[in-house]
Amino acid sequence: MSTAAAPPRCAVAGGSHHRGPAYPLCVSASRLHRVAVLVLEGAKPLDVGIPAQVFTTRASMPYEVRVCGAAPGLVTGGDGLSYSVSHGLDALAWADIVFVPGYRFPDRDDPPPAVIEALTAAHARGARLAAISTGAFALAATGLLDGKRATTHWHYARALVAKHPLVRLDENVLFVDEGSVLTSAGAASGIDLCLHILRRDLGVAASNHAARRLVAAPYRSGGQAQYVPRSVPEPLGERFAATREWALHRLGEPLTLEALAEHAAVSPRTFSRRFAQDTGYTPMQWVMRARLDVARELLERSQRSVEQIAADVGLGTGANLRLHFQRILGTTPSEYRRTFTRGA
Repeated sequence: MSTAAAPPRCAVAGGSHHRGPAYPLCVSASRLHRVAVLVLEGAKPLDVGIPAQVFTTRASMPYEVRVCGAAPGLVTGGDGLSYSVSHGLDALAWADIVFVPGYRFPDRDDPPPAVIEALTAAHARGARLAAISTGAFALAATGLLDGKRATTHWHYARALVAKHPLVRLDENVLFVDEGSVLTSAGAASGIDLCLHILRRDLGVAASNHAARRLVAAPYRSGGQAQYVPRSVPEPLGERFAATREWALHRLGEPLTLEALAEHAAVSPRTFSRRFAQDTGYTPMQWVMRARLDVARELLERSQRSVEQIAADVGLGTGANLRLHFQRILGTTPSEYRRTFTRGA
């Protein structure tokens, strides 16, 4: 199955919330990208549904999806659901991207040897392997994550390290892209990972189009730290949330660490420490990303100049906006505007 030939679409994807490198991408839509979603025993329904829905074939999405299992037929999932899959492990030999959704009790047993072999063979011939949540355990069982950064659901982070000590776990990010192997945190982070893959394959405009369709944020700020429950109640959590909201309405004004801490009624040192625990960023890193989020929206939805937008979001000059755009997003405001509005 194929699509009509189309000119290559180029974009720059870059290291913001996945903390990876910025790199230019140019992908031809000469045929459908093949996506296999591997359903293992105990598979979690949301984890299965996210890639199946995000990449389902439509005019704006040149993908073909096959949902598969260790063998065709019924697969017992988690949460009281079962899955009737039409394809077996042959789908992994067909796919360009293989998603491994999370599954129950990943720390107990590895997937069957045939599954491990099929994942390894798919990777060896050039397919990308992408795990959602506890699907990282299946990738780790292949040895393909040894020596590489990876993440998984915070609840299973210690279990992953204990079972696979050669994996370089980063438990505070929403997803990790190591090129041919990708991992994400909890189920909702699977959306972040899918949107990131779309940015790599098709560019920013297609990714943001999909985000709008999903009613999801194109980029989410912060890492898993903000979702991890604390053993001791956090009395400052609500106060800091109010400070973040206060800051969002004042991004065009000077915002210093001292001003933020004063609003939260704590010392700058306490504010910095607790803020980083809550969000995964220092206060000023968070402010910068919030400013860039607003700048991106203005670039997408208005005809205001780069200089005007820089003033609007509190970055002063166009040169300053360009500097931070390049550093954090790996592109320029003008290129972002051209890429995002192309076909949006």
